[in-house]
Formats: sequence, structure tokens, C-alpha cells
Amino acid sequence: MKKSPEELIQKIITREAIVGVIGLGYVGLPLVKTFLLNGFQVVGFDVDQQKIDCLRRGKSYIKYFPGNELKPFLTKGNFQPTTDFQKLSQVEIIIICVPTPLDAHRNPDLSYVLKTTRTVAEYLRPGQLIVLESTTYPGTTEEEMKPILEETGLVVGQDFFLAYSPERENPGDTRYTTDKIPKVVGGVTPACLKVAQTLYDQIVVKTVPVSSCRVAEATKLLENIFRSVNIALVNELKMIFERMGIDVWEVIEAASTKPFGYMPFYPGPGYGGHCIPVDPFYLTWKAKEVDYSTKFIELAGEINTQMPYYVVDRTIEALNDRGKAIRGAKILVLGVAYKKDVDDQRESPSLKIIQILQRKGALVSYHDPYVPHCFGHRDYPDLDLWSEELNESLLRKMDAVIVATDHSVYDFDWIVAQASLIIDTRNAIRGTHKHVIKA
Repeated sequence: MKKSPEELIQKIITREAIVGVIGLGYVGLPLVKTFLLNGFQVVGFDVDQQKIDCLRRGKSYIKYFPGNELKPFLTKGNFQPTTDFQKLSQVEIIIICVPTPLDAHRNPDLSYVLKTTRTVAEYLRPGQLIVLESTTYPGTTEEEMKPILEETGLVVGQDFFLAYSPERENPGDTRYTTDKIPKVVGGVTPACLKVAQTLYDQIVVKTVPVSSCRVAEATKLLENIFRSVNIALVNELKMIFERMGIDVWEVIEAASTKPFGYMPFYPGPGYGGHCIPVDPFYLTWKAKEVDYSTKFIELAGEINTQMPYYVVDRTIEALNDRGKAIRGAKILVLGVAYKKDVDDQRESPSLKIIQILQRKGALVSYHDPYVPHCFGHRDYPDLDLWSEELNESLLRKMDAVIVATDHSVYDFDWIVAQASLIIDTRNAIRGTHKHVIKA
């Protein structure tokens, strides 16, 4: 059963190798497109039949991803979206892009990865390459996936190849698309690395081989812990400077003029997206195995997760100054996506802000041009709201408007002219206005 890596490498270079991508979300779908544009045949796997039906019609369920770009590949048969995982036996490459969330106690939830790995094992055959792209703790590929795959009797590095290459997708970024972002690659064996590096060499601007899967897994965590810690720093400075009567955004702008030794990070109502709120805690959990307490990482997480409470406190203070209680106050949240110009609500601080306000008795509504219906969130099962039409009447009847996401389509000058009180968490409104409070 032993398979030479050169055989698969040749198939990759000549585009004879069929690529299978498991998980057609914010990471998997752009990856599918990138392989297609580089001449590969792709089978896209997902358990959500609605997604598959949508893709088969040449439509997209992600705001910034135009589904019509896939139509020519569907017509030619180069792209096959499916829920039939038996077709895994027909592909040479299997790339796993499934969620890796936290459970209720902030412990890693690898259930999607492990279930997918067991499914892959059912159809594993000699000569295949399996790559995990989901963010996880160091050791997952070798300690969790490898034993499951080798239960088949096939041996990694000889009969099949196993690697880890962390996704670096930035939803909505039109400058750094999948093909323009360097790809870190680690293999379980040198042969695994060689095959995986060859694969990504075909589709991205640069591959960065590292000595092991553990190094590649740790690289992804470092990238997002770096961001988490620095976001926490500026969030803390925002709260300190607010008490001192100093505008933190003006401070950041001034500091950014230094051409060395400084990198700007910006405060906000909390952090969102699948990566930054989640990834640091994967290392926190794993560090316990080596008897280490990650105080710095956990402190950053504590500060960032408290920011929605800070926003609500500032809102309550501003209402109190105007003789209005939070209970019964009509509050509009602008934006429930976690960042501007996307429809991605994963871990959005807006959801927490809405929940806190509702629990305090406020009458909360929201507007987001990209999220017509806000519901179905695991951590917010009772949240079920529809986006309101943003007009003069709506703004004028609100006791407060919270700018939680600064979508480019918002006309903030017009919003300032209509609303009686605005809580700006994104520095979206420039200039000084008595009824605009920074938070």
C-alpha cells in the first residue's frame, strides 16, 4: 500500500489531483474558488443541504462572495457541491475547514474536527493528502487526527499524507484575498510536508514550510493572540483616557506617525469573528498540560469580553444625564455584524450588547444592511430580531442609537442630524457634538 509522494506531487502539478474541501463557509468557499481559478477540479462537501442547493444554483450565502463566479465551473463540471461524503473516496486531496468553537466553559470544542476525521477515515485510501486548516491547539493534527486515520491500517507518511496549514482568511478583504496571503505549512513527516507544500505552491503567492504541524498550529495562535492582547491594551487605554477627558482615537492617530516601533490597534465595543475571541483560549487550555497559567492571555480576554458592558454603562450614564432610565428606553443598535461591510455575526459584540440591554429592560431594535434577520445564535438562543428600516422616523423616536458596526453605507452626518443621542463605539463620527458620546 505504500505510496510515493512523487506520484501525488505529479498529479498536483498536472492538475490531475481532485481537491475535496470539507466545510463551505467563510474559509472553505474562498479556498474552493482559488483552487478552481488555478485549474483544479473541486468537490465541495458540507452537511448543510441549503448551502449545497444554493451553490448548485450559482448563488452565494456570504455577502462579499459573489456566487456567480462559480457558475462557469459548475457548468463545466469542475465544481461539485455535495452532502454525499462517500465521494471523499474519489478525491486525492482532502482539506478540512470546519468550525473549532469553545464550549460554555471556554474549553476547545473539537467535535467538528474529530467527527469529520472519522468520516474521512471511512473513505481513506492510499495516496491521499489530508490537510487540516481549522484553528486549533498545538498537537491536534498528530495527537487527535493521526490515530483516528491510522486505525484504518494505513500509515501516515507511507500510505497517506497528513499536514496542517492554518487558514488566514480575512472576511471582506478585497486586497488580501486567499491567493495573496502566504501559507504556513507543517507536515507530520517530511514526505507529508513536501506534498502539502507542493499543493499550496500551486495556488498562493508564497508557502512558508515549518518543521512540524505543532509549529504551524502554534503560528496561527500567535497571530491572533498578538491581536487580542493589543486590542485589549487599547480598549483599556480608551477607558482610562475617557476618565481623563482624552480622545483615545486622537492619541492613536498621533502615535501612528512614528515610523518605527509602533503598530496601531483600535478600540471597539468588544472583539468579534471566529478567530480572536476564540483562538487564545485554545492555547490557554493546552498550556495546562505543561503546568503553565496563561495570565497575560486570559487578562486580555477578560478586558475584551467586558467591553460590551462598558458600552452599556456609558449608554446608561448618557441616558441618566438626560433624565431617562434604561428600563423602557428605546435603543437602536446600528450593525450586528462583527466588523464593517460583512454579514458575519460570529462572536459579534453587538449580540452581547443587545442581550445586556434587553436584560436591563430596554426596548432594543437594530439595523444592519447585511443582516436582515438576527437569530439562531448558540450563545443567544432567545435573540430573534429583524432589521428595522433606517429612516428619519425610526431615528427620531429612539432614546439612544449605538453605533456598534461602522458599515461604509451609513451616512453618519445624516444620522447625527436625526438622532437625539448617539453612543459611538467605532469613532465613526468625527468632530464634536454634544449628543454624541464616545464609548
